[in-house]
Amino acid sequence: MSRAATAEPPVPARRALRHRLAAVGIDRLVLLAIPAAATIALLFVYPFLYGLGLSFQPLDGGGALANYRAFFNDAYQASTIAKTLRLALPAALLNVAVSVPIAHKMRQPMRFKRLITTALILPVTLGTVLVAEGLIRYFGPNGWFNQALLGLGLIDSPLPLTNNYVGVFASLVITGFPLALLIVLGHASGIDPDVEKAAATLGASPTQRFWKVTFPLMLPGVSIAFLLAFVAAFAVFPSAVMVGNPSGETRVISIAAYQAAYEQFDFPMASTIAMVMAAVELAVIAVILGLRSRLYRGATAGGKG
Repeated sequence: MSRAATAEPPVPARRALRHRLAAVGIDRLVLLAIPAAATIALLFVYPFLYGLGLSFQPLDGGGALANYRAFFNDAYQASTIAKTLRLALPAALLNVAVSVPIAHKMRQPMRFKRLITTALILPVTLGTVLVAEGLIRYFGPNGWFNQALLGLGLIDSPLPLTNNYVGVFASLVITGFPLALLIVLGHASGIDPDVEKAAATLGASPTQRFWKVTFPLMLPGVSIAFLLAFVAAFAVFPSAVMVGNPSGETRVISIAAYQAAYEQFDFPMASTIAMVMAAVELAVIAVILGLRSRLYRGATAGGKG
């Protein structure tokens, strides 16, 4: 018997298997998702459920919700939520706001398009640590930027551009912009240009074509780009330590989780903080997706009208 014959079941057996799967309403293509589903279960679902269960097991007792009460009753700990949101939301919004006009422009034929795209997305390859080190070298008190301004006599003392909110925000913009641009550009490139041409023949101005035709079509990609940029920024850690003030205005929630786990060795509390992080992220995701659906319905209804 040949190797091919032993490698797969005979044709009648394969047909019988297809009939059995069809009888129970299972598409054969669904079986291809089993490895991916198993991987997600092992790498995400199980750790999440384990962390969730651990958060209800405080080291000092006091009931299942003791860690959550301790976190929210401690103003120093609870303030990390607002501090992180003040960084993540504006950074994600700025990254997407800059990406939209660039992606809209790059949908059209232009010279050096590949070179420009490569230059814009190059920072995504640097990583947060390297970007933070670069910011210190460039914007720090002894960095090139401040030294140049001092040498020109434009300032009397170095500008405070690192070890504060500004430094962390700049890091999030530099590392988050390429990701947002790639997503928005990929979605915008799939929009049929004939749609805009049709609007132009009906007398719509370039501004009207963008806001009433192109942008509503870009909205799904824009919202996804914002959410991914927000989630990445909300989990900020290295830059918050290296170019921020980790005990003050940039003590983000991930630092609180790290300190609970590896400085206080309170893993249940660290799991509690991680669950709070997840809850805040899910809340923001739900709000953005709800706004996207409402805006998209309003735009399409307006277009029909």
